[in-house]
Amino acid sequence: MIEAIMKEIVWRPYGDYLEKSNIGRFMNRHGIKTYKELIHRSTEDIEWFWDAALKDIGVEWFEPYQKILDTSQGFPWARWFVGGKINIVHNCIDRHIREGRGDRVAILWEGDQGDTRQLTYRELEEQVCKIANFMKGLGLKKGDTAGLYMPMIPEVVVAMMACFKIGVVVVPIFSGFGASALAARLADAEAKILFTADGGFRRGKVVPIKEEADKALDQVPSVRYVFVVDHARRWAPMRFGRDLWWEAMMQVSPKKPCKTEELEAEETSLIIYTSGTTGKPKGTVHTHAGALAQMAKEVGYYFDLKPEIDRFFWVSDIGWMMGPWEIIGVQHYGGTYLMYEGVPNYPQPDRLWSILEKHGITILGISPTAIRLLMGTGDEWVKKHDLSRLRILGSTGEPWDPTSYLWFFEKVGGRRCPIINISGGTEVAGCLLAPMPITELKPCSLGGPGLGMDVDVFDEEGKPIREGIGHLVCKKPAPSMTKGFLKDPERYLDTYFSRWPNIWYHGDWAYVDDDGHWFLFGRSDDTIKIAGKRVGPAEIEAALIQHPAVSEAAAIGVPHPIKGEGVVCFVVLKPDVPQDESLREKLKSQVVELLGKTMKPEEIKFVKALPKTRSAKIVRGVIKKKYLGQEIGDIASVENPEALDAITHAF
Repeated sequence: MIEAIMKEIVWRPYGDYLEKSNIGRFMNRHGIKTYKELIHRSTEDIEWFWDAALKDIGVEWFEPYQKILDTSQGFPWARWFVGGKINIVHNCIDRHIREGRGDRVAILWEGDQGDTRQLTYRELEEQVCKIANFMKGLGLKKGDTAGLYMPMIPEVVVAMMACFKIGVVVVPIFSGFGASALAARLADAEAKILFTADGGFRRGKVVPIKEEADKALDQVPSVRYVFVVDHARRWAPMRFGRDLWWEAMMQVSPKKPCKTEELEAEETSLIIYTSGTTGKPKGTVHTHAGALAQMAKEVGYYFDLKPEIDRFFWVSDIGWMMGPWEIIGVQHYGGTYLMYEGVPNYPQPDRLWSILEKHGITILGISPTAIRLLMGTGDEWVKKHDLSRLRILGSTGEPWDPTSYLWFFEKVGGRRCPIINISGGTEVAGCLLAPMPITELKPCSLGGPGLGMDVDVFDEEGKPIREGIGHLVCKKPAPSMTKGFLKDPERYLDTYFSRWPNIWYHGDWAYVDDDGHWFLFGRSDDTIKIAGKRVGPAEIEAALIQHPAVSEAAAIGVPHPIKGEGVVCFVVLKPDVPQDESLREKLKSQVVELLGKTMKPEEIKFVKALPKTRSAKIVRGVIKKKYLGQEIGDIASVENPEALDAITHAF
């Protein structure tokens, strides 16, 4: 399977991708001739790179840093931009107003019902100042924490930036979480304020939000104030003295400037909880300087954002790292991005393609799972729309299979747009691996190491390995890496630094081919070991998806008395395909044909849907526990728990 993935270059950079790219500008400025030289220099001398990159992309400081990196306390506790003072809001709003970009559109918004809004940078600044001043009037100050439990609406950006402006730490949380998951995160972060809404919309239906918030707040006495956006225009319970309507605050708060706090580089900006589906949620801690540096670098260099021409859209939620990543990354450049409250296939399978055409999107980011879902509805839905303005495609969240990758590349991008397939994580607030517009691409490739990210692939003994699957690691710190886990430093050290001293162990299986192209094969804890042979579930799933009847698949390893582990697959069929024994056997045979007899599934079970997080990740570990009848723990991040319940009754 690996050979089939790797053997063909499907995209070669040309024209403006080579001649006018942002990363090309950086290379020319520093006399760097080739991609290989760029990666080598940025990872060998990370202090040079981060200093040069931040100057190139125009990051502004209230006070310049005196030292780029301090590792006196070791890699896990590295400190960046020591002595510098900064604020995300200064870079993402204030300077754009100062430099005459106030009338540029910052946010485009489309709702589930098709309604639209937009905010310019000047309008955004006015609203941010109103909320920030109101918060200060209530006694909120630097170091306090605020939860964001809101749909993807412009007010979520206003709330986040208002908090950053006065030094309040933001805790973004999926608006689809239930009360217990929300309470756990708010309590852990000791939140003093919660931003929420009366409700949201999903698939044409109103989703209550405020009621879930109230249930959670009964368990979180630290929250003193709740700001409620009247988004769904529905009745919502309000508690006197604690709850305040957003619209009322906007009316009473005077229209006057609010000073942007000058913060130390290492001051916390975000606490983002990982989307893990078992155990206590892990709060990853990110700084103003670190988050801004990483996110702006990636949006500018990997996705080549040009604010004068681009409209950026990543299908995301504020509770997933990619939500703040998109907002901060694009706004640093004074660019325009789209927020969408809804799903990509409602009310018709072409909703996403319609949005791209309607808003003139030029850069689109999406998960492989979402593409597999849309691919299953047929090519005709894509062909109905003019997607010619697209110039960059992006993806993250999980490994690709070749069939879905090539469909995205050919049908959506017309074979003319590179797929910038990035991978990192919440704990990195960015990417360990990423292609760039100046690099050739093979199907499913992640290009190579991210700029300034000294990554490698280790074998079981901790030695570098090439042309063999090994462990993805990072050998040097990066500015955006989490400052431990909130209130749990030992868990942080155990998770990332216990396997090899001073080496960040990321937990992904990675492979580098002889041409230097990097690939991922899923989480190491998802790996299946059959008769001594190790295989990632993505390989088996890719083999199943190649059958024209299959829309999606999930593979898990289960105990086997002879082989050690056997494979059980859960398959979602395309509409109107009958479930029968003949198809089941054909699918088993297809896996054998592509991967060999050893990998033949013990069982193939048909289901209507696979359980996923709201960031579209299939929760294989939870599927496995459910199938084996084990305790599954916290499943707050699972968007469709009914699909998980159906696992035990699968046909």
